Amino acid sequence: MNDKPLDEESILKVLNGYKSKDLKYEDGHILGSMCTSTHPLAKKVYMDFLDSNLGDPGLFEGTSTIENMVVQEIASFLSLDKGFGNIVTGGTEANLMAIRSAKNIAKKEKGIEKGEIIVPKSAHFSFKKAADMLEVKLVEADLNKEYRVDIESVKKNINKNTIAIVGIAGTTELGVIDPIEELSQIAVENNIYFHVDAAFGGFSIPFLKEIGYELPNFDFSNEGVSSITIDPHKMGIAPIPAGCIIYREKKFLDIIAIDSPYLTSKSQSTIVGTRLGAPVAATWAVMQEMGKEGYMELANNCLVNANFLYDALKKENFKPIIKPELNIVAFYHEKIDTNRLAELLKEDGWMVSISNYPKAIRIVLMPHIRHTHLVAFLRDLRKIKASLGF
Repeated sequence: MNDKPLDEESILKVLNGYKSKDLKYEDGHILGSMCTSTHPLAKKVYMDFLDSNLGDPGLFEGTSTIENMVVQEIASFLSLDKGFGNIVTGGTEANLMAIRSAKNIAKKEKGIEKGEIIVPKSAHFSFKKAADMLEVKLVEADLNKEYRVDIESVKKNINKNTIAIVGIAGTTELGVIDPIEELSQIAVENNIYFHVDAAFGGFSIPFLKEIGYELPNFDFSNEGVSSITIDPHKMGIAPIPAGCIIYREKKFLDIIAIDSPYLTSKSQSTIVGTRLGAPVAATWAVMQEMGKEGYMELANNCLVNANFLYDALKKENFKPIIKPELNIVAFYHEKIDTNRLAELLKEDGWMVSISNYPKAIRIVLMPHIRHTHLVAFLRDLRKIKASLGF
């Protein structure tokens, strides 16, 4: 630490130097991220609520009210009249809360001490964190040929210690939706907690369905769904950190509550104690500014771009893994090592990611990606092919 205070101009100059090294979403070269440019209104609102702390809601009653408003609005398009939950740091915290709820409920109602959770092999790595931190066994169910969780594999892995089943609505690698309706029925028949991780798909699927896309029901319209993770800071275009956990029943939130005697609230259920209210207020503002029509247009534009890229890649003799269900396209080329292709794309300034199952270049068509960006990307892919002699 410096001995004497620095002036504001010097501080900002240093920070701007570091910031200049960051990539910018609006440049269109960030192709592997599920986050995107924050809505302009959200940036303004965020600053106004920068001092609020939802970890001590009695001191910030207005911001706490906004949080409840956001939870209820999200619950409404997830087919739930009244939801219970919180705006949290992201999908990881939300998934951790869900598994903690499942563990505590199973212990209280069934006496299960050493629980197991069944997740698809396509599940986000946050469930591995949850299993480690909560000391539950992680059981990975197989995927079918469409890269969705295999129902028979789930059934086969259920036993007396199973405390939760997890389904994904918009997998991280391919954006596919698991057979949530069938998983819900299995959960009901076996009286098992069922969590849906819709961190990515939650802000797209309801609006795409409203437009007319035929997508499966993934939400609380399925009676077995106990909780849903949904991230406003992904397709909701809210600022980071803005994840969300919605529970069907209050008991699932209460079961993980811890007494907080020295705060203005009697108990606390979130993993994080001190919680910034700024993302909550900014999320509410964005949702009002966008409305259903805005989110319908946004989700549709991203899926249109995904389908354009999918068709264009096939014409260039690349191999898309599946036709996009949501706005993710994964592909490879039979004559180019996937890791090598990613390196060559990076040399041209394109920041892609690589899926592991199957091995492929993964492109997430977020709102900051324009048609012109994709045209430029395809041009560089052709250049790479030409440089390799085919």
